[in-house]
Amino acid sequence: MASRPMFDPEGPTLRELLAQGFSSLERGYDLLAPKFEHTPFRTPDALVQKTAEALGPERSVGSALDLCCGTGAGMRALRPLCRELVAGVDLSAGMLREASRQLEGARGSAAISLVRGDVLSLPFRAAFDVATCFGALGHIARKDERRFVRSVASALRPGGRFAFLTTDRLPPWDPARWVAHAFNAGWRVRNALFRPRFVMYYLTFQVPEATALLESEGFGVEVRRGLFGDRYRRIVLVIATRRSDGR
Repeated sequence: MASRPMFDPEGPTLRELLAQGFSSLERGYDLLAPKFEHTPFRTPDALVQKTAEALGPERSVGSALDLCCGTGAGMRALRPLCRELVAGVDLSAGMLREASRQLEGARGSAAISLVRGDVLSLPFRAAFDVATCFGALGHIARKDERRFVRSVASALRPGGRFAFLTTDRLPPWDPARWVAHAFNAGWRVRNALFRPRFVMYYLTFQVPEATALLESEGFGVEVRRGLFGDRYRRIVLVIATRRSDGR
């Protein structure tokens, strides 16, 4: 059982997922990288592509940055939008190696840059017109969310946009809410008993809290609902624009 693929014939086995889950965040994704495209943890192309389309037509953006870029799905969608550069940053060297492979022949002409780094302390200053983050906000601990937002703001030019997918606060009768709470509770037990910690929680950076935090850090926030059809009806797109005066 443990040696059989969990999600896809080319996906990870239960044993491999357990090895990942009891590693550090960085090491865990190094281990998962070769099979990450065959897991449900990878944000579906339909969501990524719709987000890119919402940001503008092809070649309408100078440069874009994908945060926690993983195997490069976001970068593939962003590259046609960019005239100059599409960059990705990730903590995992294994994910960046896989991204490099996946991005070979990606549509578009903008230069591609892959950077190993921490999104809490990005090495960029007012360098990008757009930043995105797909499926990785649960890796940002709540105590670090303000630091994360400030790091994103520092990487964006005035007027730059930060786009990400999240949900509204789920109602008490939604089963997905209780599944997520159960997962989070189990993960807190794991982190209390084992080191290194592995930060991965659901129902974080949801619309009400994220909006308040972004606005307090000098962003104007637009929430777009109903973009992704019934299958992804819970998912909303947030586009936060860095105000030119930083207020």
